[in-house]
Amino acid sequence: MRRKVSLILLAFAVFFAALSPLLRWYAFPRVAKVPADQYQDMVLEAKDATLLDYGTMTAKKVPKVTIVQTLKGNVEASEKIEKSAGRDVVVWDSLSYVQGPDGEMVSKLPERYIFDAHTQEPVHATGESVDGEPVTREGIEFKWPFMTEKRDYEYFDAQTRTSAPIHYEGTRNFRGVNVYYFEQTIPWTKVAFPNVLPVEGVTPESLAETGTTRWYTTVRKFWVEPVTGAPVYGEEIHQEELRGGTLLGDRDKVTAFSGHVKMREDYIQYTVDLVKSNRTLVLLMTTYLPWGFLILGAGLLSLSLYLEARSRRPGDPAPTDAAEPEPVSA
Repeated sequence: MRRKVSLILLAFAVFFAALSPLLRWYAFPRVAKVPADQYQDMVLEAKDATLLDYGTMTAKKVPKVTIVQTLKGNVEASEKIEKSAGRDVVVWDSLSYVQGPDGEMVSKLPERYIFDAHTQEPVHATGESVDGEPVTREGIEFKWPFMTEKRDYEYFDAQTRTSAPIHYEGTRNFRGVNVYYFEQTIPWTKVAFPNVLPVEGVTPESLAETGTTRWYTTVRKFWVEPVTGAPVYGEEIHQEELRGGTLLGDRDKVTAFSGHVKMREDYIQYTVDLVKSNRTLVLLMTTYLPWGFLILGAGLLSLSLYLEARSRRPGDPAPTDAAEPEPVSA
């Protein structure tokens, strides 16, 4: 009986030992993915910023500039692309809406970002765009891959429509969460005017006729939780200028926007709590269950070997044959 039980335990030990690496290296890359219907919004602020007054074409100090960023999963679009791409795809329709201290629009930048739900690598398909202009992204945007590594990544910049390295600068602790800190610098670059401008009747085409151009630079900073690949915090030191042309008169350039953009406090706490929750789910498949199954398999193997050894223990000595009785003499 003991030997039969030991064989059953041995079978379970092999099963759980084999399940451990399969869960981590086979199941996790296929199960973990960004949901196609995800929706999130974020509010950032630049306090004591500089903003262009288009009425007087002069730069003025303002108490605050607010940037509202939204990401909305487009399920219908993702399902269409999946049919031809043959893999799980996420389509995010995003909008970065900038407003001045009076609540009036300063600029808005819509994007359609298409990427692989598992790896976060860009998927090139019809509709991939920034401000209505088709683009071909290289690298990541908005989110890092699951199990982010301590290395540089290519990060897409929507203003320049190009990708550039975003550098890993070390491990830090942010609000009780261990994070990887990344930083990217985009040098002064000539960029397009937004399709929608804050002055009625003014279009990118009419500005082009004046000879005035728009230039941009930024230092982009992210604090990324490496297990989920989700940023828990972000900042930008953002600057824009208008240069040359008849629009500025005798001036060479004028500041259109300058400010240190930071996430608003209430959104920081919400993001940290959300990432902590998602981190537990990812760790369940990458650490807790694989190691748990491995330890369970080792325990069952030990118990199986113990029972097998007990079943082979020598028994009691065999009884000796009784001597035949000798005949009795008369």
